Amino acid sequence: MGLIRNGTLQSGQRLPSTRFLAESLSVHRKTIVQAYDELLSQGWLESHTGRGTFISKNLPEIKPQQFDRARHVQLNPAKTAGFAIRSAPHLHREVLKSTARYHLDDGFPDARLAPLEEISRAYRTQLLLGNPYVRLGYGDTLGSLALRQELSLYLNETRGLRTTPDNILITRGTIMGLFLASNTLLQKGDHVIMAEMGWSGAHMNFMQAETNIHTIPADENGIDLDALEQLCTMHPVRLVYLTSHHHYPTTAVLRADRRIRLLSLAERYGFIIFEDDYDYDFHYQSKPLLPLAGADQAGMVLYCGSFTKTISPAFRVGYLVGSENVISHLAQFRRIIDRQGDNTLENAMAELLKNGVIQRHLRKSLRLYRERRDVFCELLQARLGKYLDFEIPEGGMAVWAKFNPEIDLSVLSKLALDKDLFFSKGFGFNKNPAISNATRLGFASSTTEELLHCVEILESLIEKHC
Repeated sequence: MGLIRNGTLQSGQRLPSTRFLAESLSVHRKTIVQAYDELLSQGWLESHTGRGTFISKNLPEIKPQQFDRARHVQLNPAKTAGFAIRSAPHLHREVLKSTARYHLDDGFPDARLAPLEEISRAYRTQLLLGNPYVRLGYGDTLGSLALRQELSLYLNETRGLRTTPDNILITRGTIMGLFLASNTLLQKGDHVIMAEMGWSGAHMNFMQAETNIHTIPADENGIDLDALEQLCTMHPVRLVYLTSHHHYPTTAVLRADRRIRLLSLAERYGFIIFEDDYDYDFHYQSKPLLPLAGADQAGMVLYCGSFTKTISPAFRVGYLVGSENVISHLAQFRRIIDRQGDNTLENAMAELLKNGVIQRHLRKSLRLYRERRDVFCELLQARLGKYLDFEIPEGGMAVWAKFNPEIDLSVLSKLALDKDLFFSKGFGFNKNPAISNATRLGFASSTTEELLHCVEILESLIEKHC
């Protein structure tokens, strides 16, 4: 076949008999017969009784090319395509997949606490019981009806929302919800606002949608609404992205009076509020403030959450909540990139919500994460207090730590990884070059003993190298 591809053997050329070729190559004739039969079935050869076997006449004429050693060495189609692709620098984002034994991550849950037995039991039930054509077939692009029904009840009860199943679209996590909104509700050149320090995943989506991104400051009480209103008077703002409950990355809570004003501004200037409520369930000081979506009287808020922070990042089940016409519109677009989610997993999650398994898991996790937060903050203050500054977070699963200027977080994170400790160097949070040398130190995914070891490693490295 290789000789045909490179033009050495031309269309219509007669091949040696199987007997002659077998004797020439010192192989069994059956081997040659099988090879010829395979090439005949693929259309490379054609056989004529009494005349012999020939290269197929239907093949285009291929002219042998002069061997170019330099080009031959450089061209590897397994690594580099033969066609041009347009580079997209905003997509060059480091993927977090650390295998280090110890971790002060971005604020991930402890997967060891996940109710895995209950999840596996519910998943197995969905696989084995009921009508398999329905259970294992195509479903609604909105997501499992059972899960949307249970989620509607759950969100109405815990977050003060007023939803029906038709107000909910099941996604594969917050990032998918943001992608759908960016590609259906935004157009090239639209003006989008987010905080100066924020989630790079959101920034990437807005860049991909070719929007004009404006950033505003955020303080200990959330985003600066004076700066927001000033931008609204200068541009027709289409969308404002925020993490209202625990601002990412600093964990600051958007104050109640700012929430009221933000909703008023959205109604006055007509912009969408994309409310990313990534860790609503983990608030330690008192009852958490209800989402903006619960107080939205004008239909301006798209509310997004997921079970990623509730259970584990491996369970890709999230949800978008909005007006029925918006959800229907998003579902139509979702169909061309992902026909539906994992129906079996979604139905299993519905069963866990209905039986109270997830609610009990959240109560247990909240208690443990509060304990870990307290221990971790005490350790930071006692062992690293002279090297960094932080505020005890009211909620969430990470501490926003500002390190002294002389400590190079890039160097420190590399040294820590050599000691089997992972933490982010923090560059991905900062869109403003003037803001630097701060990072999120996640505490929820580690036990108190593991947190002690993490702090001891950092203390030792800072004293020795910084």
